[in-house]
Amino acid sequence: MTATWARTKSIDDVLEQGRVEPGGEAEPGRLKRTLGPLGLMGFGIGVVIGTGIFTLTGVEAKESAGPAVTLSFLLAGVAAALAALCYAELSSGVPAAGSAYTYAYATIGELAAWIIGWDLLLEFALGAATVARGWSSYLQDLFNLPTSLFGEKAPVNVGALALVLVLGVVAVVGVKQSSRVTGVLVAVKVAICVFVVVAGLFYVKGANLHPYVPAARASEAKTGISQPLVQAVFGLDPTAFGIAGVLSAAAVVFFAYTGFEAVANLGEETRDPGRDLPLGLLGTLGIATVLYIGVSFVVTGMVDYRQLDVGAPIAKAFDAVGAGWASTLVSIAAVAGLTSVTLVDLVTMPRIFFAMGRDRLLPPRFAELHPRYGTPVLATVITTAMVAVLATFVKLTVLADLVSIGTLFAFVVVAIAVPVLRHTRPQLERPFRVPLSPFVPVLSALFCVYLMMNLSVETWLRFLVWLLLGLVVYVTYGRRNAKLAAAS
Repeated sequence: MTATWARTKSIDDVLEQGRVEPGGEAEPGRLKRTLGPLGLMGFGIGVVIGTGIFTLTGVEAKESAGPAVTLSFLLAGVAAALAALCYAELSSGVPAAGSAYTYAYATIGELAAWIIGWDLLLEFALGAATVARGWSSYLQDLFNLPTSLFGEKAPVNVGALALVLVLGVVAVVGVKQSSRVTGVLVAVKVAICVFVVVAGLFYVKGANLHPYVPAARASEAKTGISQPLVQAVFGLDPTAFGIAGVLSAAAVVFFAYTGFEAVANLGEETRDPGRDLPLGLLGTLGIATVLYIGVSFVVTGMVDYRQLDVGAPIAKAFDAVGAGWASTLVSIAAVAGLTSVTLVDLVTMPRIFFAMGRDRLLPPRFAELHPRYGTPVLATVITTAMVAVLATFVKLTVLADLVSIGTLFAFVVVAIAVPVLRHTRPQLERPFRVPLSPFVPVLSALFCVYLMMNLSVETWLRFLVWLLLGLVVYVTYGRRNAKLAAAS
């Protein structure tokens, strides 16, 4: 008899829940299939291109990698691409809401599924709240709004609250409408990112790019729980620049790629999952990587990396070369970018509640759909309320790394699920297959573990506390009320 924690959900049941009806229509209780590859890429780019490129470029170039921060973005993009290949195989073969949660439930077991679902709830809630606060700060700076209501100095961040509530309504109305709003915002910020690259090339100076990889040197040591886990475990001396600096920066700028997995979470709302999901996932990462490398190259070529601003590196780089008018466009792109990130998080997080409620690991009301809009309305309302409270009252700078560790943990689970599912269900139709499996999934998992090891000890401790809280909820509710418990 299978232990409770190891019981798995039948792939046939998963496929039946997400089955495409003739003409693409969804039966009652099923999400509506309205998205194609362009809509998926809009969601993906909408959530990926945001805070990372507008802030991390300056910080990591100045403190860790120099002009070679472009290499850091490339390495992080490779790690993300390996994870995306794994997502593409699983999401095209098992097109279901819940993404990594559902894959874990069908391959590794119920406890692993619960942990990853609980982890994803943390990732998207904190991510949306953090970005909403960033949006409020950019808007305050752009229009010189009162700091008592907008930005980090506001005791009650009304700007962030207003954004979350408005976008929460859009998320309730429907994924197709959310896709249209996201598409407009994505078009704005991609156009301005392209503008930054093209216009910035005229101000690039070769001297600023030399040496491309600055010589390694000792850096200020972080001690105690603030030091990276890899440093604490292996007793490594902290260094900046050189190859070690490039690798360290790659672990940090990986944050700029997080969120593309939101595309996989829309599997049940995709018209042709076998074709559209891989295109959406890989297209998102391809476009983001090209833009990231281009923007980071231009910024470090315009200004000596030692003089870069760590708060708004792109806007300040244009100011430094006498093109202040361009910094206004960059700020507009930041506002549009952060708006789309918040919206995609608010669309994605309820789908995880929906999947867990449908499996009865959470109360089944989370799986109820609005009769008109076909969206998980209760899950969306609760998601919006949670994010609104966090964005309004809590300064999340200390907790930002939790978004990265939660994402990387999900990537490890997905990478493991690919070879496991190939072994347990070799006859499953797979419209997209990861090449060189199991080598690529194993490499993806190792990449992600390495990046997780570069996060601080305190981030790991906070993450473990959240997981322990989730285990309490699972033991007291989910384990006994799960749909599989009734069937056993």
